[in-house]
Amino acid sequence: MINVTGFRYCRLGTADLEEAVTFSTEIIGLELVRRENGFAYLRGDDRDHNIVYFQGDPTDHTLGLELDTFDELDAAESSLKELGLTVHRGSDEDAAARRCMGYINFKDISGNSIDLTVRPFAAGRRYFPSRDAGITEFSHIGLRVTDPREAEKFWSQVFNFRTSDWIGWSALMTFDEVHHRYALFPSDRPGIQHINFQVAETDDVMKSNYFMQDRQVRIQAGPGRHALSGARFLYYYGPDDMIYEYSCGVRMVDDTWKPRQFPIEDASFCAWGSRPDLSILGADEAAD
Repeated sequence: MINVTGFRYCRLGTADLEEAVTFSTEIIGLELVRRENGFAYLRGDDRDHNIVYFQGDPTDHTLGLELDTFDELDAAESSLKELGLTVHRGSDEDAAARRCMGYINFKDISGNSIDLTVRPFAAGRRYFPSRDAGITEFSHIGLRVTDPREAEKFWSQVFNFRTSDWIGWSALMTFDEVHHRYALFPSDRPGIQHINFQVAETDDVMKSNYFMQDRQVRIQAGPGRHALSGARFLYYYGPDDMIYEYSCGVRMVDDTWKPRQFPIEDASFCAWGSRPDLSILGADEAAD
């Protein structure tokens, strides 16, 4: 089994690099760490970076995960190849661009591009926000999958992810004590569906809600509280229709936690009454 120990970064193509950087700094509240070779690196915690934008196809997404050792990286490469997946071993130059000492890349069974990194870089100085959004860390993503049941099997049998809860066929999965690091969303294509940053408290969620409204940022859902994880949340759209999320108060789980099944309905998504577009969870298919 491939043992993931951390979330590292998202690499996102964008139709307008300057717009993406401006939105990330002035609206989300990330710090622009550096710009080099056409890439813009931004962060919201003590990692070297959390998001990398580059001018390119807005559906070109890669997620970076962390393994502990080079031996584990070699073993992961062998395991993935045995499954018939194509694995690319990154050059030293490519590893430097990803700010790590080594990595491999593969595409999962839905076609999602995944980097497995070893010894990713930490920042030498504290995160300095461009606006005070209360961000404490890059925490999880929504991942588009073409078959949620098979995707859940892949990440729980090949990797060390385990399911915390289900909403419809969508699994919320984790590799540590945080309720979820992945939320698997049924889709007809691969890619990152949303990017989550944890904030310190509910006040930060609410302040950002009014901040977004004042700047006419399109809200996707919230403010609300997830019935599954207990987190208070706000989802909003950025450039290229990427969805970003602030949340706080996520539930912790351990090996004794038993996954629960929730139906696809408003109350499952939000205990406060926020009414999201549930089609992202396969609601239309469930109704057929």
